[in-house]
Amino acid sequence: MERLIGKIKKRFFYGWVIVALATVCMAFWYAFRTVFAVFFVALIDHFHWSRAEAAGAQSIGMLVYMITAPVVGYLVDRVGPRKVMFPGIFLMGLGLLLCTQINSLLQFYIYFGVVAGTGVTFLSISPLTTILSHWFEKKRGMANGLASVGIGFGPLLFVPLIQYLINLRGWPFAFFIFSLLVFFVPLPLIGLFLRRRPEDMGLSIDGDPQSFPSQTVDFRKGNQSQRVRDLIKTLRFWLFLLFPALAIFGVYIIIVHHVRYLVDLGVDRIWAASLFAAMGAMSAGFRFLWGWFSDRVGREITYTLGGICFALGILSLILFQTFPSVLFLYLFAFFFGGGWGSTAPMFMSIAGDLYKGRRFGLIYGMLEGMIGVGAAIGSWLGGYLFDQTQSYLLAFSIAIVSCIISIFLVWYVRPQKGLSSSSASNF
Repeated sequence: MERLIGKIKKRFFYGWVIVALATVCMAFWYAFRTVFAVFFVALIDHFHWSRAEAAGAQSIGMLVYMITAPVVGYLVDRVGPRKVMFPGIFLMGLGLLLCTQINSLLQFYIYFGVVAGTGVTFLSISPLTTILSHWFEKKRGMANGLASVGIGFGPLLFVPLIQYLINLRGWPFAFFIFSLLVFFVPLPLIGLFLRRRPEDMGLSIDGDPQSFPSQTVDFRKGNQSQRVRDLIKTLRFWLFLLFPALAIFGVYIIIVHHVRYLVDLGVDRIWAASLFAAMGAMSAGFRFLWGWFSDRVGREITYTLGGICFALGILSLILFQTFPSVLFLYLFAFFFGGGWGSTAPMFMSIAGDLYKGRRFGLIYGMLEGMIGVGAAIGSWLGGYLFDQTQSYLLAFSIAIVSCIISIFLVWYVRPQKGLSSSSASNF
C-alpha cells in the first residue's frame, strides 16, 4: 500500500486535489453572492421594500466581509485552514436557515448580511488563495484560474435552481434547500481532502522534485509585523488594494441589479435567471483561459483584455433598453462573463506574485476586505441611484468608468516588472 501511495504521489501532484476542492468551495461562496439577485426580486415583490433597502442586506454582508476577510486570512496562516473553515461553514448554513423565518427588513439584514455573511467569508477566496499560494509557484496562474472556475459554476448551478425553487415553493423553501446544500457538500469534502502545505505530505511546490525559490516578496525573515507596517506606507500597496475594489464595485452594480433591470423591461424571470447562469458558465471558461494566458503574456495585459470585455458587456446591457433585441443580451452574457472571468484569477495571481510569504494570508485578507467595501458600495449605490432617477443608466455607466480606472491602476502596480524597484529593496 505504501508503495502504491508513493507511485501515485510521483505520478499525480496532490495540489490539483486542492485546486478541485477550492473550485467546489468557491462555487458555494459565489453562489451565495449571486443568488441574492434572485432573492432580491422575490423579497421586493413580497415585502414591497425599496431597492436600496433590499440591496442593503448585500451591502451589509460585504461590509462584514471587509472586516472578517483579513482575520480569516491571518487565522489560516496561524492555526490552519480546517480549524478556520469548519465553523464558518456551519455559520453560513445557519444564517441561510434563519432566512426562512424573515418577517422584516432588520431580520434580513441580520440573518443574511451578518450571520450568513460572516460564515461565507470562511469559505471564500481569502483562505483558499492563501492555501493555493503554498502549493503553486510556476503554475500559479493556471491553478488560480482553475480554482476560480467555481466562481462561474456558482451562478450556473445555483441561480436557476434557486429561481426554480422560488417558483415551486417560495423563497423560504429556497433558503432552506440552499442551507442544506451548504451543510452536506463542502463540510465533508474539506474534512476529507484539505491539506495545508505540500511539505505536510512530503511534496514540493508545483510537484517538482525540488522547490524553487520564490522571486516575490518574502516575509520569512525578520520582524514580520514591522514589514507589514512598512508595506502599508507605500503607494503601490494601496493601489494594489484599490484596483480590485474598483473592479468589484462595478461587478456588483451589475450582478445585484441586472435581473431586476431585465424583469422591468419585460424579460421573463426564468429567462433572466438562465441568462445569469449562462453568464456564470461563460465566466468559468474564461477564468481558466485568463489564468493560463497570464502565465504566458503577463497579468497586466490579461487584466486589460478582461476589463475591455467587462465594459463592452455593460454597454450591451445599456443598449438593450433602447434596442430591445435578444442579440444585445447574448453580447452582454458573453462579454460581461469574459470580463468577470478575469477578476478572481488575476487578483489571486497578482497578489501571489507580489506578496507571497508568511504573512500572505493577512495581506490577501486585506485585499478581500477592500473588495468587500467596493461590493458593498456598488450593491447599495445601484439601488439608490435607481430610486432617485428611476433608471439604471447612471449606475451602469459608473460601473464602466470604475473598470477603466482599475485597468490604469493595475499597470501602475505592474506585478510583472519584478521587484527590482524600491518596493523590493524595502523587504
